[in-house]
Amino acid sequence: MGRRLQFATLAAAGLLLATACGGESLEESDDDAGSGGSNGGGGGGGSVSITGQNFAGTQLMAAMYTAVLEDAGYDVSATLVGTRDLYIDDLGSGQYDVATEYVAGIADFLNVQANGEDAESITTSDAEETLSALEPLAQEAGITLLEPSEAADANAYFVTEEFAQENSLTTLSDLAELGEPVVLAAAPDCEGRPDCEAGLEDVYGIDIAEVLPLGYGEPATKSAVESGEAQLGQSGTSDGTLSEAGFVLLEDDMGIQPAQNLVPAANTEFIEENEEVADLLNEISATLTTEDLAALTVQVDVERQRPEDVATTYLEEEGLL
Repeated sequence: MGRRLQFATLAAAGLLLATACGGESLEESDDDAGSGGSNGGGGGGGSVSITGQNFAGTQLMAAMYTAVLEDAGYDVSATLVGTRDLYIDDLGSGQYDVATEYVAGIADFLNVQANGEDAESITTSDAEETLSALEPLAQEAGITLLEPSEAADANAYFVTEEFAQENSLTTLSDLAELGEPVVLAAAPDCEGRPDCEAGLEDVYGIDIAEVLPLGYGEPATKSAVESGEAQLGQSGTSDGTLSEAGFVLLEDDMGIQPAQNLVPAANTEFIEENEEVADLLNEISATLTTEDLAALTVQVDVERQRPEDVATTYLEEEGLL
């Protein structure tokens, strides 16, 4: 059957690797949302509506979900939107059946939604620990989290290969031990964040002399690090362009980044009635790695291949189609 999965244009490709916490591309699919269809637990043939945020990683996941579900006989539609607040309530109410999600991203959102902006964080660098803390909030919202993937797209920090080699750097702790002031090129909201400037200073003890608000993984950020204007740059763990460009990611060995593992989120009533859907999506989660995601994202972001084509090829190579 012909796929109804449609994505917004990739004109803003430089923005596609934004953090999973929200605020990515604001373009939306033209698909009608919310089949809310139930298969009643039978073997395929029902309808499934998919949603999520609209950037490269979630485009790929929505395409994978669509491919395996259509292969199993489901009628699938997908609507990707700009930010999490545009679909979470509709997922809980059943207007959507499944969403492409990130563990810490949805945990933070539901925690603030339930407990206010000043709520104590429930996220950690451990995916299972975060999911356990998230469970009662998700249950209250009518959402069930399926199995998290090893693949994650968290904030990450990079230096040039030359700088890393000269100073024997493999971790952020190694950078701290240099005891030198560091200029950081990062997202505009980096200052004061525990997963950015504040965490690098307070947890690692890195002396952040200045934050250049050049963007998350943006060309300007990479140019600043390459030129030496900044020693450290911010991007994501799925940014597969870094190595080819001569950069090295430093390991977050003290765990200031919350677990941003990819995870399917589903309307609870829908998934209880459609166990096969859960099984199919969990199989994708069990297969995908961060390295896979980085390579696939390059194909979409840099090579401008269609997410549907990239997803299908990957699933066929992994024996999931």
